[in-house]
Parts: sequence; structure tokens; C-alpha cells
Amino acid sequence: MYQTPYAAPCRMEFDVAPFRLSGAVYGVLLNHAPALAAMEAAASKPPYNAAPLAPVLYIKPRNTLAGHGNAIEVPADAPELEVGACLGIVIGHTACGVPEGQAMQHVAGYTIVGDISVPHDSFYRPSVRFKARDGFCPIGPRVVPRSEIDDPDALAVRVHVDGALVHQATTGERIRPVARLLAEVSAFMTLSPGDVLLLGASAGAPRVRARQRTRIEIDGLGQLDNHFVAEGALP
Repeated sequence: MYQTPYAAPCRMEFDVAPFRLSGAVYGVLLNHAPALAAMEAAASKPPYNAAPLAPVLYIKPRNTLAGHGNAIEVPADAPELEVGACLGIVIGHTACGVPEGQAMQHVAGYTIVGDISVPHDSFYRPSVRFKARDGFCPIGPRVVPRSEIDDPDALAVRVHVDGALVHQATTGERIRPVARLLAEVSAFMTLSPGDVLLLGASAGAPRVRARQRTRIEIDGLGQLDNHFVAEGALP
């Protein structure tokens, strides 16, 4: 499994009230137990040979960042996009080699993130063109302080498309819950204040086409609304 980000992040301050994010967003693959179970057979074959032993990371670079209410272009070569509803863990204090028992002290709060992707089957060195196109990472509408969320590993997650509920999940069933994920990631890289670490999308993420609207809801965090347009439709 690929365990190194594509490249060093290009930091760009990104306001999500009442917090200013660094613009560095790190995604995590296959952190949902049912998602990993669904590809168990493939994971035992080359080039994987085994399930990942450490968090599998990728970067959502600055060109992917979008906000609440923004339009997202659907590329002409990908008529459908996958909408991964994620809990975004916002770092409040530099995290480097953090023990799991102290990990939550490094969290400023949480936000909603839409991890948009071109649907694909392979998770081996996933291509940038699947995960890192313009607008493929809407965030917001706000950062909720850690103190206001009793248990980030037990939040209901819902995705609506054109007003219809199409996906329900929770932030539970994670191979690495929030504290463990933060500890294991900080064991091999430093997370800085304002960085966002995604808990990872649940299996069965819905797909959308141009001219559709999405709403991602996570209990306690509000809702993140976006709409999708055909490539070239934005001014």
C-alpha cells in the first residue's frame, strides 16, 4: 500500500469560521472496517500482498479546496463523481510522535469534509487525477471546538442528493478511531496547527452527476452543501 503523501503540501490559509486552516488536508484510505473487508481478497494479492499495517495517506492539495455552497466541476472524462463524507480532524497544536492517550489534546475541533473522487478500483499508488482535481475537497461550514463534541467516534453521518437521503453511516467502525489515527500518523510525520486529517469515508459512498446538489450532515457539526456542474460551466 502507498503510505507516503503525493508531495509536500503547499500551505494556503483557508478560513473556516471561527478557525483559519493551514490548507494542508490529509486523506486516509480504507480506515472504515467494512471498506477494507470489501477488498480483503484483493489486498492479499500483488501488488498489495497484505492489508496495510499503517495509515495509508494521500494529500488533497490547495487546488482541491472549496467551501460551503461552492460549485464543483464534474470533469468531462468522468461523468460521475464519488462523494466521501468525512469527519475532518482540525489540528490545534503541533503533533509529532504523540501517544494515543494524549492525542486529543492536539485537536482544536472538527469540521465536515467532502472527499470528492473520480470512481476507481485500485488503491495502489492512487493517481492524482482521481483525488486531486479542482474543487474536490469542500470543507465547512465551520470548525466545531473539540469541547462541544462528546465522542467523535460515534457521530451519525448522512448524505443527501437533490434532497433525498442516499447514504447513512457513522464515524464508528473505524480501524483507527480519532485518537489512534492521530497517534499513528504523527509517528511518521508532523501535523501542524490548522492542518486537517480526515477520518476517512465509509464504504458505499454515493455518486453524483452534473446538475445535482449534495448535502453532507454530521451530527453536532451542521451541514455542508455543494452543487455540481459540467466542466467549463464555471466562469
